[in-house]
Amino acid sequence: MRRNRSKPERQPDPYAHAVRLLARREHSRAELRRKLTHKGHEPDAVDEALERLVAERYQSDARFVETFVRHRVQQGYGPVRIAGELRERGVDEADAEEGLRAAEVDWQSLARDTARRRFGDAPAGDAREWAKRARFLQYRGFPADMVRRALKG
Repeated sequence: MRRNRSKPERQPDPYAHAVRLLARREHSRAELRRKLTHKGHEPDAVDEALERLVAERYQSDARFVETFVRHRVQQGYGPVRIAGELRERGVDEADAEEGLRAAEVDWQSLARDTARRRFGDAPAGDAREWAKRARFLQYRGFPADMVRRALKG
């Protein structure tokens, strides 16, 4: 049976749409704005909805940063990568730095543990293997000095 395609689907108001998105996971304000405008909501209505969400404490960039950083640390990602991903999600640099600092992570220990989980306890056998491990840790977002120390011994 064919559906009647002449009637466009009624778009919910941007506030209700945003609440549904936030029910699934935390979002940054910029992510919500992008998703809502992409779905065809008017920019002015989106801004009003976002203001209301913040006022009602349903949306918080600080809470988003906290949960995002915690999740990525558990996955073994370093500070450089996490900060870049936060920037991509519209979080300003000061909030990203504060979130990384507030997480109180021993980044050096995380780099060492990430390398150990991926490559085991045995040290790299040659320069080629060491370079492979270094590239992996850099891809994961650890700075070069941390990578050197993590692979040292």
